[in-house]
Amino acid sequence: MSEKESTPSADKGGNAEVWENIVERPEFEALLAAKRRFIVPCCVFFLVYYFALLYFVGWHLDLMKKPVLGKINIAYLFALSQFFMAWGMAWLYMRKAAAFDRAAAELLAKENL
Repeated sequence: MSEKESTPSADKGGNAEVWENIVERPEFEALLAAKRRFIVPCCVFFLVYYFALLYFVGWHLDLMKKPVLGKINIAYLFALSQFFMAWGMAWLYMRKAAAFDRAAAELLAKENL
């Protein structure tokens, strides 16, 4: 495959200048900034929530061993909550990604691609 065939412009049938113009548009920069404003905090939240279980089990074992429902303790509930948190974040990301895709499609439509 030649260098020209591997460029995004060759894949979309446009030319490199059109793609460079899109990258320089304020709308494109705003789209990337919006994605970062969503993705970075979500990743930080996920990591903090995930490692919180390890922290609490390691350093606050008495709290985590406290029974809530019979033999089910806080540690079990916290671990189970991580599944729901991950599913919730996946659902939220799907909604936001659809909005980002619509914004990208609008930006490409302005350039007639």
